[in-house]
Amino acid sequence: MKFLDLCKVYIRSGGGGAGCVSFRREKFIEFGGPDGGDGGNGGNVYAEAVEGLNTLIDFRYQQHFFAKSGQQGMGSQRTGKTADDVILKVPVGTEIIDEDEETVIADLTTVGQRVLLARGGNGGFGNLHFKSSTNRAPARANPGQEGVERTIWLRLKLIADAGLLGLPNAGKSTFLAATSNARPKIADYPFTTLVPNLGVVGVDGKEIVMADIPGLIEGASEGRGLGDQFLAHVERCSVLLHLVDGTSSTITKDYRTIIGELEAYAEDLAQKPRITALNKIDALDSKTLSTRKKALEKASGGPVFLISGVAGTGLQDVLRAVYAEVVAGREVVEDPAPWQP
Repeated sequence: MKFLDLCKVYIRSGGGGAGCVSFRREKFIEFGGPDGGDGGNGGNVYAEAVEGLNTLIDFRYQQHFFAKSGQQGMGSQRTGKTADDVILKVPVGTEIIDEDEETVIADLTTVGQRVLLARGGNGGFGNLHFKSSTNRAPARANPGQEGVERTIWLRLKLIADAGLLGLPNAGKSTFLAATSNARPKIADYPFTTLVPNLGVVGVDGKEIVMADIPGLIEGASEGRGLGDQFLAHVERCSVLLHLVDGTSSTITKDYRTIIGELEAYAEDLAQKPRITALNKIDALDSKTLSTRKKALEKASGGPVFLISGVAGTGLQDVLRAVYAEVVAGREVVEDPAPWQP
């Protein structure tokens, strides 16, 4: 299944059915009067978050979702049938954006959450509705209201507790494969990871969801490499785990490159809690390791974890630190109780 996280769809709700102009005509019944029924309502268009989906690929093959119009009213005071609703089933974490690509209409973050995107038109009144003491035989009925037509964007942001950041070949996919059952593609060339991957990571009997996104390079905010198009998938994360390739001779530059791209993308993302880890330490001697650790600590202004995804060194320690930040992010600060005499 291909991964798709942004698509454009066209929706239209159904129009209301027209009211009916009809008069009762039966043998031996004088002055039967009007009996035209109302039209049925048009179908609505909804979007609903469902389980079992992690991509918007279905919307690549169908972009138009049009609800049917309501049935027209009929004689004998019969109301037209209301049209069925159309429901767009999307993955959890999908944002619905207006055509301007800026206005967020809804953010579906829980299973079963539903939002009305286009309301169907009301059915028109039949001539029975207009009967009065002064107008005993109205010969008019209302047409149904027209449906609503609009263009929207669907943007998927994966739901994860922690996100992996780093340059290409920093060892993010290897780290995810070593700590979870996820099996992302791993190779010795840049941009092996082309789409985000999710893995469920176990920490001391607890579980968190970790997202691995394609690596960033300098100028990603300007569209270089794969750009920053996948950074949206770590916007929902409570903590970011920044992996730095320990075999690189430009440790501090690599670190600052990622931080600069985060700040260029969104200030809020750059302010998220970050944990820095020096990866691939199994390929370094003790002297080089000590030097590069100190340089990275100075650049980051905080502690640096020493890990190796291949050898499995230091993984549990950094996972515990990640889990602690996730738990802290989940805690909700309750408002103090109101004062009472």
